[in-house]
Amino acid sequence: MQSGRSAAESVKESAANATASAKAAIEKAKATAEEKGERMRTSDPAEKEAATRRKEERKTQAQFNKEEAHSHNEDARRIAESGGPQPRLQNVGQ
Repeated sequence: MQSGRSAAESVKESAANATASAKAAIEKAKATAEEKGERMRTSDPAEKEAATRRKEERKTQAQFNKEEAHSHNEDARRIAESGGPQPRLQNVGQ
């Protein structure tokens, strides 16, 4: 069984990871919605392709930010469990 501090740090990490995942999902949804709007506003195939590329770039960046936050949060939990200084947990976009 985990110690109280260890369990608390795991809960904090899980909450921060859930927040990071939710923010990434929102960013991905925004990118998709904006791409659809841009594609509807233009008839130029090059502009449609550019809109799709921008969407993919934004979705890739959102995924990268989420993974970076998860990694940071895991490191923060490990440091806190070892009794080291307590860094802040990180959400996407901070």
